[in-house]
Formats: sequence, C-alpha cells, structure tokens
Amino acid sequence: MPRSALLSRLRLSVALAVVVPGIGAAQQAAGVFTAGQAQLGRAVYDRSCAACHGFGLEGSGDAPALAGGTFMLKWGPKMVSEIFGLILQTMPPADPGSLGEEAALNTTAYILQRNGAPAGQQALSAGVGTRIDRIATGRALSAGVPAQGRGGRGGMGATIALGAGTTEGRSGATGKRGVSIAGEVGNYVPVTPEMLKHPPAGDWLIFGRNYQRHSYSPLNQITRENVKNLQLKWAWAMNDSGANQTTPLVHNGVIYLASPSNIVQALDGKTGDLIWETRVGPDQAPGYGGIRSIAIAEDKVFLPTSDAHMVALNARNGQILWDTPASDKPHPSTSGAIVIGDKVLMGLTGCARFDGEGCYISAFDIHTGQRAWRFYTIPREGQPGSETWGNLPMNNRAGTETWLAGSYDPELNITYWGVAQSKPWNFLSRKLTPFDKTLYANSTVALNPDTGKLVWYFQHAPGESFDLDEVFERVLVDIGDRKLSFSAGKAGILWKLDRRTGQYLGSKEMVKQTVWERIDPQTGTPRYRTDILEMQLDKPIHVCPSTEGGKNWQAMSYHQPTGLLIVPLSQSCMEFTAHPVDFQGASGGTGGDRK
Repeated sequence: MPRSALLSRLRLSVALAVVVPGIGAAQQAAGVFTAGQAQLGRAVYDRSCAACHGFGLEGSGDAPALAGGTFMLKWGPKMVSEIFGLILQTMPPADPGSLGEEAALNTTAYILQRNGAPAGQQALSAGVGTRIDRIATGRALSAGVPAQGRGGRGGMGATIALGAGTTEGRSGATGKRGVSIAGEVGNYVPVTPEMLKHPPAGDWLIFGRNYQRHSYSPLNQITRENVKNLQLKWAWAMNDSGANQTTPLVHNGVIYLASPSNIVQALDGKTGDLIWETRVGPDQAPGYGGIRSIAIAEDKVFLPTSDAHMVALNARNGQILWDTPASDKPHPSTSGAIVIGDKVLMGLTGCARFDGEGCYISAFDIHTGQRAWRFYTIPREGQPGSETWGNLPMNNRAGTETWLAGSYDPELNITYWGVAQSKPWNFLSRKLTPFDKTLYANSTVALNPDTGKLVWYFQHAPGESFDLDEVFERVLVDIGDRKLSFSAGKAGILWKLDRRTGQYLGSKEMVKQTVWERIDPQTGTPRYRTDILEMQLDKPIHVCPSTEGGKNWQAMSYHQPTGLLIVPLSQSCMEFTAHPVDFQGASGGTGGDRK
C-alpha cells in the first residue's frame, strides 16, 4: 500500500473512532491482534527498540516507558491506530520509517500484549480505531521476558537490564568470559599514588588527565605550524554493540580502551597492535550503555560495567582479579571510575524507576574489591535533606544519578561530584512544588574519599524541572591562595565555588537560557520565571536551552598557561511538556517530552 494512502487511512480510522466509540467495545472480546503478531513484534522490539526503551519496556532517559501505569495515563485514551502510526513514521529514531507496515503492526501488538491486552483471532490492521484503555490495563502479561540483572558473577542464564546487557553469550559468540586474546605488557611500570597526583607528561592516567579534570596535555611537539602535517598512522575499530563514549587511558606507551559490552583492550600506542583483550561481560544491545571512563592504579585496570559492577583486571595481561556488584539488585549503569588512595570510586546511573533504592556513589578497596562505603544522592528518610522531597515516600524519590566520575583535591582530601536531576523531570510530574528542592539533585557534593561522608554541598538548580541537570565535570583551579571549583550544566551557566567550603562566588550565562529569571548574586540561588511556576500538566511551555543542553557531558578544558576555560557549548530551545506519572509500584520514569 502506498505510504500516502496508508497515512490517509490512519487519519480516517482516528476520526471514525471518535464518531463511533462503541467500535472498541465490540472488538475487545475478540482481541485486536493475534498471538503470532505479538511474538513477531517482540523480535522487532528487541532488535530495534529495546536499546532505548528497555527489554522490559521500562524506558530510560528520553525514551519513555511503553508499559505500565504511566504509559496508560498517556496512551490509554488514544487509539491503537495512533500508536501504530507513531511507530511507523518515527521509529527507530536513527532511521525513521524504516520498519515498514508489517513490522510496525507487530511491534504495536507486542506493546499492547505487554500492557495486558489479550490476543485474539483477528490480525491487527492499520485501520483499527479501538481505544487502548478498552483492551489494555497496563498490567503486563508474562511474555517470557527475562528478569533484570546479571545472574551472578558466573553469568549463567539470560538476564537483561536496560543498557546493562544480557549475560547470555556475555562474551560474544564464544560465550567465554575472561581473557579472549592473551598477551603481556612488557616491562610494565606500576602506577603509583604520586603518578596519579602528578601524571607524567606522556601519560593520560585519569579521565580528564589529572585529578583536577583539566583535560589539557602539557605535550608541545604539535604546534600551530606543524599540525597540518599530521598523518594517520593506524586505526582501531572499537566494538559497536553499544554507545561509544569512553576516554582511553595511556600509560607508558600502552593504551587501555573500554568498548561496549564491557570489553577491555590493551593496545600498543605506537603500532596499534593488540596486546590483550578481556571480555568481562555482559553483552549489550546496540545503542545504549557507553561506559564513560575506566581507571588505573598499581598493576590494575578498573572497569565500572554496564550492569553496575566494579571489576579489577591485571593491567599486564587482562586477567580478572575481582568482581563486586555496586548495587544490591540488578542495575544498569553508564558512569565512570576514579582511584583515590586505596579505593576506587564509581557513580551510578539508571535510577529513574521507583524502586526505593535510589542512586549512590560507591567506593571499593582496590586490592580486595570489598565495598568500603556508599553515599546516597537522595537522603534517606529522617536524614538532613530528606524534607526537601516534600511528603513523597522513599519509594517515589528517583533520579540523582552520577554520570561522570568525580574530581579530587589531594591537599584537601576532598572529592567533588556532580549529581543529575530528580525524576520524574518536572515538579508537576513529581507531585511536588517548584520550591521542593529535591536534594542532592543538581548539586555539587564534596565528600571525604576515605569515609564517604559529606563535607559540603551546593545546589545549583533547586527543584529543576526541564532535564537541565548539573551533573558534569568539576574543574578544580587554584588562583593565588583561592581554591576554586568550576562547573557547567545543561542550562549553560558557568558556576564558580570555593571548593574548601562550597561558598558561591559567581556565575556566568554562556548561552541563552530562559528558565531562570535571575540568580541571587549573594547566594547563587536561581529563581524561576513566573509562568513556569504556573505551568500545567500536558501543556507545553517554551524554554531555552533544550534537553540537548547548553553544555553537556563533553568535557571543558582548563588551559593553565593562559588561565582560560575552554567550554564546548550548544544553543537550542524546546517546547517542554510535563505528563502525569503513575506512582504505584516500580513505575516512575522521566514523565516529560520535548520538541
């Protein structure tokens, strides 16, 4: 059928459904799709949709949940033909419209089945005008979807979490976990604490190169005059089974590289030759789950995996030395790691669901893997800061991820971490007011790395409601005897703090932003514009920047010779709409969309 004719049929089916509402009830008894369609739809969904929306249809980030109460709040009153049309025309985002009519129908059938709609004898067609809430309840029917998680250290069985991956075939086609290509780094030099504090010029031992996150190399052989003469010497193909967002480490001429599906490789920096490769697992679906940084200390490389484990490898040969889960339950993550003293610290992501656990920063003993401490980025009930979440029970407090590993001041012995936004994104979806701060969302938290105790915090965006989080790197700079921390979040505001005390010292808008009316020059507290305070659910509001961010996770750099901060920026705006969210069970999610 020609695409234009099909779209006309979709529009006609919606109009007919409005005029003749009884049609849905008549079709309900027989079902509007077949079991075979739903089965085929699951294969399409797992291949083309699960990397963003999750194998359990739970959603993540900009990809909303496709099952459960929140899904039904939005889609229940709409027609089956509407969600089919959306899938047909816009999915997958990287190649909209490429599924074709049959695959889009089958995917729609699978989504309906996962929301409790019964299968029948009549095949789903593009013209079905049944309201979704007449056939679906939001209570998932069992479709044989594996439970989330890793399945233990041995990785037995097929277990899946969004972005985390599946332990089935967790090391590719061979299913082997461990060293997949054997080799040895010759004349390996252990990485000492002193080297981490003062990295050799030719090494890149930490994400951002040094503890202060300057992201600047002192090497000077490449100049303005000779840069035009650079030529490609070798290239290395990284694994493409997930998002590649990592920063390689370099030590003594060896590049340590992490790829999606939790693969770590050691490469000869001069020749590009592979020295060794280790497949830690689990494997990942294409698209989601990029690990942003690994760490190195002594003779170990530390990998924070996509299913929230911290794994230590022998830097010489890739042998797995220990493997410790950060979470007490199966959990995806795309954060990073930093070694401070005898501990390796890691953040946690994927905390949008209402599970009562929330997010936290964890520390592990680098020698044994034993967990040393945990700092919750949502205060537990009864703790200071808990009152900033209003009357919400602990189970309905979500978000506050730590996407990137923190910075560190060795003299003060304080580590500085940015914390992401609370979830759902908007205060209306959270059933709060814009004056409920939701600590420690959108804050800089300063921690003692030995104990995990909070030294101070500064909240940049109290009650933030448009996915404009302040989670990115903290760049530590000394000017005279003043110890400073600089950071910038998606709002595109550069923040300047005293890193001894957390005192606000100043800010600068680097892009156009229309969310905050003003920032108090003494306290640094921003104030929403009036119409935001009065916004309503399901009604769009125009704000700048968009969720793309004026500044995103791509790092800024501090050029010490000139005292300049070099910041990658982007200007954008959006129409943001907050939606109701189901607060029952383990739903949650982001609760908003933007155009």
